[in-house]
This record gives sequence, C-alpha cells and structure tokens, in this order.
Amino acid sequence: MQRPLALTLGEPAGIGPDITLAAWLRRAELELPQFYVAGDPGFLERLARRLSLNVPIATVEPDATAATFTHALPVVSLDLPVSAAPGHPDPSSAPAAIASITRAVADTVAGRAAAVVTNPVAKSVLYRNGFVDPGHTEFLARLAQEATGAAARAVMMLWSPELAVVPVTIHLPLREVPAQLTSELIVETGRIAAHDLRRRFAIAEPRLAVAGLNPHAGEHGTIGDEDLTVVAPAIARLRAEGIAATGPLPADSMFHAAARANYDVALCMYHDQALVPIKTLAFDHAVNVTLGLPFIRTSPDHGTAFDIAGSGRANPASLVAALRLAARLAAADSA
Repeated sequence: MQRPLALTLGEPAGIGPDITLAAWLRRAELELPQFYVAGDPGFLERLARRLSLNVPIATVEPDATAATFTHALPVVSLDLPVSAAPGHPDPSSAPAAIASITRAVADTVAGRAAAVVTNPVAKSVLYRNGFVDPGHTEFLARLAQEATGAAARAVMMLWSPELAVVPVTIHLPLREVPAQLTSELIVETGRIAAHDLRRRFAIAEPRLAVAGLNPHAGEHGTIGDEDLTVVAPAIARLRAEGIAATGPLPADSMFHAAARANYDVALCMYHDQALVPIKTLAFDHAVNVTLGLPFIRTSPDHGTAFDIAGSGRANPASLVAALRLAARLAAADSA
C-alpha cells in the first residue's frame, strides 16, 4: 500500500489520542501500515509528555507520511487548537473531532489517503455543539454524498476473525425495533453486506445467516409473527437475487463455533443481538467497518472511555486491528 491511512483524532478528551500514540510507538514491532493523524500537533505533543511517551510529532502533508512515519508521528495540522484535558471535553472538542473526520474523508476521496480510520467520538459532546447527524456513521455517509454527489447508504459491520455481524437496526430503543424493521430494510442491508464482502473481503459467494427477531425465531408464529411476515420474505428476496441467505435462525444458537463455520456474516435485527456476541468473543480486537461507502472506513469497536483517558491504561489493540484491516481492504479495493 503506497498511500497512507488517514486517522482521525476522535474525541480529544477520550482515549483515541492515547491509543494513537501507543500504536505508533509499536509500529515496527506490530508492522503497522503507515498512517497520519488529522488534528492539532501541539495537543498531541502535550499529551505525549503527560503520558511520558517518547513520540516525536512532525507536521506534514499526507504525501510526506512515508518519509516521516519511521521516526515521528505524522500529523496533518488543521489549524484548530485543542485545549481539552483527558476526561474533560471542552468547547474545542467537537470542532476538532468534526474537522478531523471531514479532512480524513476529503483526503481519502481525493486519493491522498487509502482509507479512513476513525477514533471514537462522544455523540453527547457533538450534540451539545449543534451536530445534526444521528451518529458518526451517518455523518460519514453525508460527507460521502457531498463529495461524490451520490447518495450513500451506510451499513455498520463489526468484524473479527472469529465473527462478523451486521445489525439491521442500530441505535433504536428496543420497543421501536419491530415498527422500524421492514423486509425492504433487511434486503437492502443484505445486498450491501454481500456486495462489500465480495468486493473488499474477497469472498466470492458470501454466506449470510439472518437472525430471527423473536425468541426461537418466532416458533412458527407462536412467539410473534414478524419472523414469518417480515424476516422470511426478505430472505426469500435475497435468495432470489442469488445471495446465499439462510434463516430466520434462532439467535440463541447462531454464535457457537460450529454454527459460525456455516456463514460469513450474521445479519441481526437489533443492536444488542449483534454486538453482545462479537464483544463477548472479540472484545479487544473487533473492528467497526462501514459498508456501503465509496471509501473504506474502519474504527476501533469501543468508546471514548473518559474514565481512563490520559492514564496510560488504554489498550490500543482494537485500533491496531482497525489500521490493519483498513490497509488490507484498501489493498483489495485497488487490486
């Protein structure tokens, strides 16, 4: 991979900057792909001193990443000073996080970077500062549409070597899921998942295991009828389009080792149905991958962890996995 990865700052008061510094320090040991950070060089210098980490910071443009990465952490300056302290977001937090994402996407769309890797943000901090999108993923989809002129339907996948899952509905109160879940939504999500598994994960014939909504996948309509009236018709449509989809399957028996051997990704009907199993199996190294975008985006599968920010205790394993996967997908995408 010749082009670097564009890594966002994330919430400055969270652990994103901590794990960024920690990952760069282990770049040779872990054979990490080259990356630069879009953010405030002075802020990262101060944080490195606070953590007693020997991380030289170099202000660069993306094309200078390769010449810099071995001896200094490359940072593309946004000329937006950050004053937030670890664990304490302040008025500089949201503008810095948003500007970093915007620059990383712009660089990737323009071909200056190979992929976007995002550090965690705090939606509550963004909302207090007028952020209008429902979340990180939706913001990326809007940036993609603004950059390309084509609408993007972003789909969240959590990936690990052990398991990959896609929640069809995401951040909804559980009581709202049945009303929001439609056959069309399941079909559209399945199409995007199958497309990106073929294109970027090099899986020639992706196998989709589709979970039922209700316990025991509804027991033939005796425990709710949504699996008969919503989920099963969606699976039939996917199969008619040549996509290897099976289900509806009881979610309580989908995730043991023997079951996982039969599919490449599990389509789940709501957030916790997808995230509980993958965080149980791969908490430290699962990666959030956004499907359906015109560029590659990965992210650590954890939050800002304000309680340990600035302490040196944050584990960079999920960021390392996100960087590695982004490089792998970028290589496949350009092949």
